[in-house]
Amino acid sequence: MTRAAPAASRGKGMLLLLLLPGLLAMSVTFFAPMLWLIRASFSSSAFEAASGADWTLDAYRAALLDPFYWRVAGNTLVLGLTVSLAAVVLSYPIALFLARSNSRWRGLLTALAVAPLLTSAVVRTYGWMVLLSDKGVINSLLMSWAWISAPLKLTNNSFGATVALVEILMPYAILAMLSGFGRLNRQLEEAAAMLGASRPRIFWRIILPLSLPGVLTAALLVFVLAISSFVTPRLMGGGRVFVLGTEVFSEATVTLNWPLAAALSVVLLVLFSSIIFLYQRALRTLET
Repeated sequence: MTRAAPAASRGKGMLLLLLLPGLLAMSVTFFAPMLWLIRASFSSSAFEAASGADWTLDAYRAALLDPFYWRVAGNTLVLGLTVSLAAVVLSYPIALFLARSNSRWRGLLTALAVAPLLTSAVVRTYGWMVLLSDKGVINSLLMSWAWISAPLKLTNNSFGATVALVEILMPYAILAMLSGFGRLNRQLEEAAAMLGASRPRIFWRIILPLSLPGVLTAALLVFVLAISSFVTPRLMGGGRVFVLGTEVFSEATVTLNWPLAAALSVVLLVLFSSIIFLYQRALRTLET
């Protein structure tokens, strides 16, 4: 026992020493800016936010009492939920195929599924603007085939932003689900088939329940990325789609209202935390 205690203390000391660089980096790059952001949200102006000389709740009153920002928060939630649902539904078959494939091309297919991540989201957003604009590829083809007489409004609205975000975030959903499909067991499916279960029943009773943790992880990741997005809603929305990300940018760079931008950022952070809390509860329910 006397030898085990010093060994255990040395092990803890080595662990703390190994954690120190990471904790120091997190303190400099995350915790300190976050504390400054929270402090700035209680200031009355950009100058006071930089100097930290006063304390006021004016920014939070503007963020929480103005109906416009409630609509912005609602738009952000609807956009995040729509994008996460569509991305998960479209990515699930791809991820399930890759997880169950025994082909020698599996590595190549997985690389192709996540290859869009090698291209900037800005470039892919501009690509969608070319495809969905009034004189874009889709409207031009539909009009040349005489299926429509006037261009469809596919951009400068929430529809265009949603479509672009779904495509941009699908690779993240595929990766998240691939990492969460480790519980899938072919032997369970074979046993169910031997007992007379049909393939749809096997999917609903075995495959889907075992893959739900990966699905929830993918939905959480896509939701967080969607509600914090700025470039795609800004470009595809044409200034008509107002979400928290675009409003934080506008208040910080256009009107230079740093306290309000900081307060909106804190609201977005609280929204993140609430969603993560609900995700943890749902995951714990699935585990039990």
